Amino acid sequence: MLLLIDAGNTRIKWALVAADAPLGGWLASGAVAHAQLDTLGAQWAPLAISEALLSNVAGASIAARLRAMLPLAPRDFVSLPQLAGVSNGYRNPAQLGCDRFAAAIGARALAPDQAVIVANCGTATTIDALTAEGVFLGGMILPGLGLMASSLARNTAQLPQIADAAPLPAGFADNTDDAILSGCLAAQNGAIERAVRMHGAQACLLSGGAAPRIAQTLALPFQLVDNIVMLGLQTAARANRAQGTQPC
Repeated sequence: MLLLIDAGNTRIKWALVAADAPLGGWLASGAVAHAQLDTLGAQWAPLAISEALLSNVAGASIAARLRAMLPLAPRDFVSLPQLAGVSNGYRNPAQLGCDRFAAAIGARALAPDQAVIVANCGTATTIDALTAEGVFLGGMILPGLGLMASSLARNTAQLPQIADAAPLPAGFADNTDDAILSGCLAAQNGAIERAVRMHGAQACLLSGGAAPRIAQTLALPFQLVDNIVMLGLQTAARANRAQGTQPC
């Protein structure tokens, strides 16, 4: 069984999948915040793991801790010039974040032969463009919804930290909390909507922890996807297995 690991800036997501499973057909899955990372060893101990594929943007320390609790050495998922039907158009293909490359592969699997914008809305929001032919053109990186709000609270004298579950404002906000949330949502939505228009996208895929929140005020058709990075890792492993090569 293949263990897929998506180590992000805030959480570690994982899924166990059989080689012939359909896309997203997890046998087991979970997610923990960085502070609970040490609990993963107990979660993985009962699993029949024969190989592991790790996408890590959380740094070397997190990667070392993950490796120490696995029964075998994971293979690192890295950005390549081409993989699983996606051509990496970054000026330096290796510089592209492996999570963004995995998300593009996942988007290609979900919306084949379509021009796609994939927005992964986590600690940072990444908004990337993929052509109908599978060429990754590049994209945008901006602070995520929570990071935007926290930055205002941390760097201003009188603006508060708004609650994560604050209700969405209707129209123009008449109080400071709603004004902060309205502004942060407008910035996220505006960037996504601009990317869709600029690309002439046929599909817009939203993923990440803040995606359901952002989706509530997005003024265009979209599809919510649960962890598009993990779907990309599964697709990449499947493509390499079909070619008789290693999972990454």
